[in-house]
Amino acid sequence: MPIDAAKALAAEPRTGELSWDHKDVQLYHLGIGAGVPATDPDELRYTLESRLHVLPSFATVAGAGSPGVISGLSMPGVDVDLARVLHGGQSLRIHRPIPARGRATATGRIAAVYDKGKAAVLVMRTEVADDDGPLWTNDAQIYVRGEGGWGGDRGPSTRLDPPAGEPDRVVERHVREDQALLYRLSGDRNPLHADPDFAKRAGFDRPILHGLCTYGMTLKAVVDTLLDGDVTRVRSYATRFAGVVYPGETLRIRMWRLDGGIRVAVSAVERDDTPVLADTVVEHT
Repeated sequence: MPIDAAKALAAEPRTGELSWDHKDVQLYHLGIGAGVPATDPDELRYTLESRLHVLPSFATVAGAGSPGVISGLSMPGVDVDLARVLHGGQSLRIHRPIPARGRATATGRIAAVYDKGKAAVLVMRTEVADDDGPLWTNDAQIYVRGEGGWGGDRGPSTRLDPPAGEPDRVVERHVREDQALLYRLSGDRNPLHADPDFAKRAGFDRPILHGLCTYGMTLKAVVDTLLDGDVTRVRSYATRFAGVVYPGETLRIRMWRLDGGIRVAVSAVERDDTPVLADTVVEHT
């Protein structure tokens, strides 16, 4: 079996050093669509070093290392074809605001392996801390088609009941044609997002946008729209990737206010509101 669950779970955690500065933060923000309009004071908080604050989803690419999906596939007990892999979901807990410049230690391990029948799901957990203590914890859910069926634990259900009533806010965000090409410069060089031949081998008509790019675009919309542009109010952010986004499309982002949180649903406008992010929750102060 390409996935040996017992070996993956028993493997020693991997530790590495991360470092980043304002250029990495600015590149990430541009990769998720910041800077439009270029001179808007609210956008300059994402693009101008003298005003820079860090959107918490930057944690998914900090240090320009391999994202959780890629690093999870290199762990002991895991030997699968990248073309059969999808990013199933992502959760992030922020322990302290992320500085615009930093050095930290990242510790990664496979925290769970689930048998979904027709697929396996790996949970790659990365915990990051600096000299002052924990900064963030990332969980990437890695969906591997065709690797289930060994009789393992199916794992918990992450499906939530649909939000009640009409959304409090609805915004639309355009995905540029070159957005995946720019976003991948922050570290995720998976050819699925750039190479048409590889995308077809993986079952797609053309390259798709990184799920984590949609993830970042959505959090930015929530912060800018309902959190007064204050990135430090975000405490956690979780989503399930329900569908793909193609560069050139438009995201429709619906938001519902909760007590201490915001429910979010994201769809692709040009494909009859096909869901792309589901079961999405931003917890905040």
